[in-house]
Amino acid sequence: METFKILIAGNQGQLGAQCVRVFYPVHEIHGFTSDKLDIRDKQAVDGCIRDIRPDFVINCAAFTAVDTCETHFQEAWEVNAVGPENLARAVRRYGGALVHVSTDYVFDGTKHIPAPYTEEDAPNPLSAYGESKLAGEEAIRTLCPNHIIVRTAWLYGMDGRNFLKTMLRLCLESPSAPRKVVDDQHGSPTWAYTLAKQIKTLVESGETGLFHATAQGHCTWFELAEYFLTEMRVKHILLPCSTREYPTPAIRPANSILENKRLKELNLDCMNPWQEEVDAFVKAHKKQLLKSAP
Repeated sequence: METFKILIAGNQGQLGAQCVRVFYPVHEIHGFTSDKLDIRDKQAVDGCIRDIRPDFVINCAAFTAVDTCETHFQEAWEVNAVGPENLARAVRRYGGALVHVSTDYVFDGTKHIPAPYTEEDAPNPLSAYGESKLAGEEAIRTLCPNHIIVRTAWLYGMDGRNFLKTMLRLCLESPSAPRKVVDDQHGSPTWAYTLAKQIKTLVESGETGLFHATAQGHCTWFELAEYFLTEMRVKHILLPCSTREYPTPAIRPANSILENKRLKELNLDCMNPWQEEVDAFVKAHKKQLLKSAP
């Protein structure tokens, strides 16, 4: 197998940490936190890529606090749009390929459930987060022909914050307290570890372009929380509610179901049914999850 020199921006985040895990030790890894490589800094990005000359730059750095993006749009834009643009310019200048992670939030979610969104569907973001992520995609497509853009959804894992860890913490803190969970938004929960393996498969395949990559099947946030907490054997009382009953600053797509169409066409799809992924996540990390949740 060919060995690549790989630069990972955001190497300690939810996905970045898993990318380090799956690419090492087969490939040469150069990982950077945002403190060490601020992708908003054009000169820093240019100098870093000039010095390392990676075969692949994997951008896992992002401003992902969806609601905060509504009130901190400039900061979100700099990280999610300007940052990828800086990476794209540097990769085009010094060679290699850029791998960028994007989101289901580039779509408006108006497709009739359970019809999924494919790579051929036109984006129409509803939120500041979605707008900034789509701008990042467009900058990469314009400036860096040698790219892989991976759209994913409902990501969870051991590193960083996510919905599953939040629900676990709340239910451990107050097991008898009823918790309302939205039951009319649909998506495909995706384990960061499996997504990292999917990215590795894409990198090693030589394919380029836009790909959707989520777990197979779909559920609501309520169904996901209920399934996860049951698998964890944690006492919980969950009450399904509508989006209207649980308003948030950012508008969320009612349909976030993505279809891994191109991966399947190229026989590169590594993703499993979402229930199997949650089962594997719990089996691998249950003790650590219980220990770290409080």
